[in-house]
Amino acid sequence: MSILTDPDTAVETPQHRLARAKEASRSIARLTSGEKERALEAIARTIEENASRIISANATDIARGRENGIGEALIDRLSLDEKRVAALASAVRDVAALPDPIGQVLGGHRMPNGVALEQVRVPFGVVGAIYEARPNVTVDIAALALRAGNAVVLRGGSAALDSNTVLVELMRSALKGAGVDPEAVQSVDDFGRDGAKAMMHGRGFIDVLVPRGSAALIETVVTESTVPVIETGAGVVHIVLDESAPAEWARDIVVNAKVQRPSVCNAVETVLVLREAAPTLVPVVVGALQDQGVSVHGDDTVAGLVSDVIPATEEDWSTEYLSLDVSMKVVDTLDDALAHIRRYSTGHTESIITTDSRNAERFLAEVDSAVVMANASTRFTDGAEFGFGAEVGISTQKLHTRGPMGVSELTSTKWLARGTGQTRG
Repeated sequence: MSILTDPDTAVETPQHRLARAKEASRSIARLTSGEKERALEAIARTIEENASRIISANATDIARGRENGIGEALIDRLSLDEKRVAALASAVRDVAALPDPIGQVLGGHRMPNGVALEQVRVPFGVVGAIYEARPNVTVDIAALALRAGNAVVLRGGSAALDSNTVLVELMRSALKGAGVDPEAVQSVDDFGRDGAKAMMHGRGFIDVLVPRGSAALIETVVTESTVPVIETGAGVVHIVLDESAPAEWARDIVVNAKVQRPSVCNAVETVLVLREAAPTLVPVVVGALQDQGVSVHGDDTVAGLVSDVIPATEEDWSTEYLSLDVSMKVVDTLDDALAHIRRYSTGHTESIITTDSRNAERFLAEVDSAVVMANASTRFTDGAEFGFGAEVGISTQKLHTRGPMGVSELTSTKWLARGTGQTRG
């Protein structure tokens, strides 16, 4: 454990906190399901009781963010009000109510020599998370990690520093009051980039690292880390409208997927319309989007069917706007739509609107993304919506997990072998 310089020195370092999280992870792994539920209830209650303090700290973050000129998408992600603070506490309770995955038997058999094998779920140990401008993630990841028997180290970024400082303090206080080691929840925010660097190079202390945020942040963590990383990706999300799509479905689903919360990774960024459907669907969908203040970046065909369209460029097809902007392209066939998705998708979420069962099943089978839908808004790609209580993030890689990550995704496995004196010949 070479990154730990001297645990007894008076100068606090990020490595000291990583080491304390590692030590605490051992006692967290031994907690019973009931003990974890009580600890999470204590966190939820403490958040509710301190809502005004959390909102006040968040107001400081928002004011600083506006002074620094951060975009409205980040301001939206950063903001906490009474409703969102109540949702934080509710999410913690939802996580506490989930089945405890630890000790779950996944499989096993008896070897010919009589040794009994059993594969069971176990905690990772210490889960690290590096993210930006998302104080809700501070609570969500801590709750999920604790439910899965892990300690957690958090680096939430400078934009949410005041909010995260209060949230971490409250969670640690709640754990202590519940008789659980508060060192299981650590933050390295006050160390700035040095804290993030310590996490990325924290082999022996952090067992898995999850980045959430901009494409640049994720790329930095993936390329610089020496600890295992579960990559969460940007969301260049597509919706395809075929010639059988009901106009009402197309309108309502696209508007919901873009407008309900445009600053999040499951918001639609590109709409592909099959040519036979374009004369009917493009005016309906574009009109509804524009009525909601959305700027449509369209190709020549789209511009020929509706007015006030921004000419789309090659860059638009690979842009995650995170704003009230959407790109729209008319393609000849479903084959062309699938080819476009293969080229530009980030592997997050794609949906098709159709009443043609063959098109729907082909789309579901052929699109290689973490979540693939038919006739539903892409906004449903979310851990809470999937019944996970909350989410660590949405994995766009294929190992060790894919899609919204909940409690089970924060576990590993081990094999238990029970013998009666057998030796190998």
